[in-house]
Amino acid sequence: MTDNRIPELTPAAVARLIDHTLLKPEATVADVEALVAEAVALGTYSVCVSPSMLPLAVPAGSGLKIAAVTGFPSGKHTSATKAAEAAQAVAAGADEIDMVIDVGAAKAHDFDAVQADVTSVRAAVPAPTVLKVIIEAAALSDEEIVGVCRAAVEAGADFVKTSTGFHPSGGATEHAVRLMAETVGDRAHVKASGGVRTLDDARRMVAAGATRLGVSGSRALLGSDPAEGAAGY
Repeated sequence: MTDNRIPELTPAAVARLIDHTLLKPEATVADVEALVAEAVALGTYSVCVSPSMLPLAVPAGSGLKIAAVTGFPSGKHTSATKAAEAAQAVAAGADEIDMVIDVGAAKAHDFDAVQADVTSVRAAVPAPTVLKVIIEAAALSDEEIVGVCRAAVEAGADFVKTSTGFHPSGGATEHAVRLMAETVGDRAHVKASGGVRTLDDARRMVAAGATRLGVSGSRALLGSDPAEGAAGY
C-alpha cells in the first residue's frame, strides 16, 4: 500500500538534494576523482569530502558544489582547530562546511558551549559559505536535540544535520528529522545522513522535513536497488 504522506519525488529530484559523499579514511585521490565524475553523471547537488582531498577539479558548467567536513568524525577538537580547518577548506574551494559538535557538551546540556563552538566556525567561514552542524541525533535525547538545534541556529548555522554516519548509535531517523525541523522552523534547514539507502528512505526523510541528504551510495539509491545501498554514511 502506498503511503500518501511520502512525496513521490522522482530520482532526478532526489539527486538534487544529495551531498554525494566519500569520507572513508582509505579514500584515495583517484577515488575522489571518481566520486566527482559520478556526482556529475547522477546530477547530485554536491560532493562531500575530507578537507585533505581539496582542491577538487569540477567540470566547468556542472554546477556541482563542494562540501568538506570539519572536526570529523568525533567533534572532540578545539573550536579554534575546527575554525582553522574550515577556513582552510574554504580557501581550497569548499562551498559548504559540515562541522561536528562536541557531543559530550550536548550530553552534559552545556548548550552554551555548543553555541560557542558553532559561532567560532561561523566566524571563520561567513556567508555565502553554507554551514551545516552535525549533532549525532541518535546519541541524543529529544531534549538534547532541541537544545543543540537551538544553539546552532543562534550561532548562525544554515543547516542542522543528523549524523556523521560513523557513530555506533546510528544515523538518521524520521523522528529526529521531524523534531529538528520543528525546532529550527524557517531559520535553518535539516540534512538527513546516515542510513539513507533507498528512494523510499530519501522520500521519508524529505516528508519528515529534510531538504538535503547525505548519501555515499547515490547510484544504488537513485537506481532504487536497496541491495547495493551504501553502509555507514
